[in-house]
Amino acid sequence: FQLERALFPLGGMEKTEVRRLARDFRLPTAAKKDSTGICFIGERPFREFLQKYLPTHNGNMVTPDGKIVGEHIGLTFYTIGQRKGLGIGGAGEPWFVAGKNLARNELIVVQGHDDPLLYSGSLKMNQLSWTLPTKPAAGRYTCKTRYRMADAPCELRYLDDDTAELIFAAPQWAVTPGQSAVLYDGDICLGGGIITETDKPIIVP
Repeated sequence: FQLERALFPLGGMEKTEVRRLARDFRLPTAAKKDSTGICFIGERPFREFLQKYLPTHNGNMVTPDGKIVGEHIGLTFYTIGQRKGLGIGGAGEPWFVAGKNLARNELIVVQGHDDPLLYSGSLKMNQLSWTLPTKPAAGRYTCKTRYRMADAPCELRYLDDDTAELIFAAPQWAVTPGQSAVLYDGDICLGGGIITETDKPIIVP
């Protein structure tokens, strides 16, 4: 049982109560803003941190039909569905990252939030990790593939002991290889795995 030794001392408390107690005890973090960053890299831009450890190369931003519309600063710095920081102007709808061509060092972009290339009907995942002693049976559940997204109805199918497929009841937006897919049975988190691919050619080797 993977969580049998885990302790969550604040697990039964609401955030507002934790904040109140911090003020009562005069803790220096009582009024600190919430953070969604990475604490161990300190007060510096995430892009700057990555550039120190990962080699990057500029390349073209292209549409699915190969038209060059801009230049990227390194594929590492972009995620599927990203809108901000692309630097592509012009009239019409905003641009979004839809994929990466690693061999050509190209960032594939599309115009409009609802472009079909941004939606996936299924995904495959590996490195499966479950919260219960036995893995959940194949069948219908809900899942999340992005922070704060609504639960997405899906069907779980096992491909082997460490690989599974999730088939969505409705296509999902910006499903990204390398991110986690987390499975739920109602309010119970069952675990999940690391997304390796989708039914859309998001990452082209």
